[in-house]
Amino acid sequence: MRFRSLFAMVVVAAALPMPAAAQEAAARASAAAPVQAPVPKHALGPADLIMPHITDSKTVELPCFNKEWECDWHLPSWPVNIGNTTIDLGPTKFVFFMVVAAGLCLLTLVGAARSHARATREHGHPTGFAAGMESVVLLLRGVFKEALGEHGAAYIPFVLTLFFFILFMNLMGLLPYGSTPTGNLGVNATLAACAFIATETAGMIALGPAGYMKTIVYWPSDLGIAIKLPLSVLIMTPVEIIGKFTKPFALTVRLFANMIAGHVIVLTMIGLALLFGSWAIAFLGPIPMALGIMLLEVLVSFIQAFIFALLTAVFIGQIRTAHH
Repeated sequence: MRFRSLFAMVVVAAALPMPAAAQEAAARASAAAPVQAPVPKHALGPADLIMPHITDSKTVELPCFNKEWECDWHLPSWPVNIGNTTIDLGPTKFVFFMVVAAGLCLLTLVGAARSHARATREHGHPTGFAAGMESVVLLLRGVFKEALGEHGAAYIPFVLTLFFFILFMNLMGLLPYGSTPTGNLGVNATLAACAFIATETAGMIALGPAGYMKTIVYWPSDLGIAIKLPLSVLIMTPVEIIGKFTKPFALTVRLFANMIAGHVIVLTMIGLALLFGSWAIAFLGPIPMALGIMLLEVLVSFIQAFIFALLTAVFIGQIRTAHH
């Protein structure tokens, strides 16, 4: 049985008998019987707890009424031959949960917008969930607008979309049978690439071709050619080029590290609960710690989505006002 849901793992760890007692019973039975009992094909180990949850696969776990409380849904494969290499372009587990997160994001925001319009038309002001979403969006809009700078309001929808999409993906891994797409470097690198393209495009539009080139080539007009030529070619221009790519790299690694760290800690706590072989130790230590870290992960999901979106807004605002 492979565990990929943090919440389900906590429940199962609390429900399963401790392995030490099972091992002692098996040892007594083995000593009494003349023939050695057959060894199970696969025993649950730490790798079975940790790796399936943080790695991609072609299988999605769904709730099912059987002894393992799950059914495996095998995703389709779409092989494409490129020369002597076959590449599978079919969906994977993380792609599936990205689509689920996008669908939930769309339903939430579009539903809130329609509810806002209906309540405003009937009562003159939004009520309930729509009013709460309006407060959140207005708060984020104010923060992002300040980071984007003057005339940067056109990029607020893009940054808000990043925030809500990343937030829903972060929360996917905290649901039973769920998984966190942002715990994968490929997903985060794609998000960072989208932010990079938006940033550079915003710079080209705001500065024009000549102004945009100044963000790459350092060429100060108040220095002599003997100084600025080696300064630009040997030092500043390579630094500017490297700086353009370190920003998406930082976005990728920051989101990946923060999202995967909490999951690994929770999974480790569950593994310790099973390895200690004591109900008292499990419920006094690993289980409460795992539940506490899971609650902390909810806060981390919001914070990391906000940081990714805010840094994207800051990068866009910086390049739109860049000058040398």
